Amino acid sequence: MLTRVVVAPSGFKESLSAQAAADAIAGGVRRVLPEAVLDLIPLVDGGEGTATALAAATGGRLVALPATGPVGERVGTHFALLGSRDTAVVEMAAVAGLSLVPRARRDPGATTTYGVGELIRAALDTGVRRILVGCGDSGTSDGGAGALQALGARLLDADGFELPHGGGELVRLARIDPAGLDPRLRDVELLVACNPYNVLCGERGVARVFGPQKGATPAQVEHLSAGLENWARVLTRDLGVVGTDLYGGPGTGASGGLGAGLAALGARLLPRFDVLLDHLDLDARLARADLVVTAEGALDHQTSRGKVPAEVARRAKLYGRPVLALAGTLGAGAHDVPDVDAFSGILPAPMALAEALVRASELLTDATERALRMILLGARLPAHAEVSGTQRPSSVR
Repeated sequence: MLTRVVVAPSGFKESLSAQAAADAIAGGVRRVLPEAVLDLIPLVDGGEGTATALAAATGGRLVALPATGPVGERVGTHFALLGSRDTAVVEMAAVAGLSLVPRARRDPGATTTYGVGELIRAALDTGVRRILVGCGDSGTSDGGAGALQALGARLLDADGFELPHGGGELVRLARIDPAGLDPRLRDVELLVACNPYNVLCGERGVARVFGPQKGATPAQVEHLSAGLENWARVLTRDLGVVGTDLYGGPGTGASGGLGAGLAALGARLLPRFDVLLDHLDLDARLARADLVVTAEGALDHQTSRGKVPAEVARRAKLYGRPVLALAGTLGAGAHDVPDVDAFSGILPAPMALAEALVRASELLTDATERALRMILLGARLPAHAEVSGTQRPSSVR
């Protein structure tokens, strides 16, 4: 009997927040199991919705303010003060996320993290002892250069002129003058919640892996990669970085390289789920479930590399709980996500991306209903029943 269902999805990028995805799944569950107890746990990975979710989970609040957006224009944004009152959460996506970059202006060589530095400064103004920076859903590839500029560092070319914003300028970086850095940074614990699989440089460097998603052409990808290598070299030299590999260390590529820039200031780069999920009491809630439903925009070979469904499934399996994963699209590697017992795409028929994004909530609710009806049908089949044929259904592991 399915009497308690945990719904623990991430958001669907540029379509549904984690809360909206959880609500949509809950609607599908209620169509099939109206008496079930639902425990909704919208999960954040450092990207969109992180500050709001952690403020709500801890009895904290959001602080609204204007700051510089990724294309250089002022945007309304926020950071969170947690209920403990000694920790602020800066969500980089809230001020430099891809959703804030108009499609016609998606040029990761020009977008900036300057607003992230402004939010960190605003958090310092509150007197907190700890600042947690959530990385994810970024629209930038500047290595955190803009954030350092907002915090007082001067980035200079060979003639001593300050560099304009954007990762495309980093190939010209000759020297960093750190004299103007906000001195309060020395007295605060700076933590970065990031995906440790994302690294700054090399063949799996952030410009090569994520640059095309942000609008970079193949030529721009190589230009950005060269700029980030130069950035790592000059950061290491001029900020006296010791004991941290800014080129290929875990998490250095987070949010277009913001991880590396903040690490050069002394930030600790931490696996995002270790930092974020403890606030939500996730493990105890999974342990009480009869079924766990998770979801994300795409289920594919990258899911196992630090995405929400893989982490939810891993933790659920510690308690022997069955896991159903739903996704906007199913790609190569969807069959291979560890600990996911069954999965399904939410599209009932081919449709244009624009339509799918608009109808995402409806599609997710309908897909949840279909999947649960199949689960209940399977539960009623005799234990000795055999499925004819040799083809494995694509949505069942």
